[in-house]
Amino acid sequence: MPTQIASHARFTATRRATGAGLAAFTIALAGTMLTLAARASPVAPQPEKAVKPAGVEVQVTAEMTGAGMVSSGVKLPAIPPVTGDRRNPVPSWGKPLPYPIVIADRRNNRLLEVAPDKRIVWEFPSPNLKIYRGNEDVNFSVDGKQLAVSEEDNFDVHLVDYEKRTLTWTYGIPDTRGSGEGLLNYPDDAHLLADGKFITADIRNCRVLIIDPQDNKVLTQWGTPGKCRHHPPHELAHPNGATPMDNGDILITEIKDAWISRVTRAGQVLWSVKAPNIRYPSDAFPTVDGKQVIVADFWRPGRVVIFDPATRKVTWEYFVKDGDKMLDHCSIARELPDTGDILVVDDLNDRVIVIDRKTKEIIWQYGEKGKKGFTPGLLNYPDGVDLDVFRDWKAALRK
Repeated sequence: MPTQIASHARFTATRRATGAGLAAFTIALAGTMLTLAARASPVAPQPEKAVKPAGVEVQVTAEMTGAGMVSSGVKLPAIPPVTGDRRNPVPSWGKPLPYPIVIADRRNNRLLEVAPDKRIVWEFPSPNLKIYRGNEDVNFSVDGKQLAVSEEDNFDVHLVDYEKRTLTWTYGIPDTRGSGEGLLNYPDDAHLLADGKFITADIRNCRVLIIDPQDNKVLTQWGTPGKCRHHPPHELAHPNGATPMDNGDILITEIKDAWISRVTRAGQVLWSVKAPNIRYPSDAFPTVDGKQVIVADFWRPGRVVIFDPATRKVTWEYFVKDGDKMLDHCSIARELPDTGDILVVDDLNDRVIVIDRKTKEIIWQYGEKGKKGFTPGLLNYPDGVDLDVFRDWKAALRK
């Protein structure tokens, strides 16, 4: 694979091992992998077959294990009910961050929800490092009750029940890569669609899959494993983003040559353009009005670009070559509702930030540049984020 389409993990320094106890724990759990996968699925367990799906077992490194099974240790408040949705969100907190955010804290192997005042209000530490490790993208379901999660270097995707804080479904076999039935190869991005189907971009298999969690059947496949070039929907050049739009269309991001395409659920390509000024596009999103595209450049120095796909004209850009404001392999950029400012996951700076739309100053930050950790205020390679517009945490925290 060319350097520019290498995995996110290649851009990180090798982490130190987290201890013999953790390693032993992980090895001991390996034998129970298939049983655990069955428990995580709402589908009734099936009899174990004599022949396993064709796949390649992957060696687990200290970097992939990260900090292990860690938690902030914060006493969490009661979860308020869902009273909003993306079209009618709960009351805004205003600037600098209008809504709490759920962060996929990748090398801490946890999901973390942080309020605009930086209080931790919700957390999901890994329940089992064998089956849940390296969560790198996270997105709410349309009803706000589930979280779709992808794990590139654990080769699986999940659903997490937000209120119960439990893993409810898994597709893929941990530590096993492949393109056969039930297998993935570096799945990036994860969304639960409005009809209950699950979509993910399977990077190294050069395909996007839509899966039915009820029976684990692949309903739609765009792209062909082994044919990694830009010819959507039949062939895709290492896709790393598959973002649903309000009307059900999918925004597909291809790493090679920075292609962004809008595709209907029926597979019709409405448009396909190269993102301007981007070397390594990561998870393109529509802007709040749905008319433009915002995309992060997973590079050093990183960049964020908003452009009009009809003209490829750049309408907003953030690019700083050095200093504290420089981005280092940013993986997600989102235009914030209510304020219009820009939310960015700055992966290798171990922080999530908000950039003022007009001044281009960093006006909010969670995590510290150059300091990894899992205690309050710290992150360890954050890689994904979504907005909690569903629960009125502002009112709940006042009580």
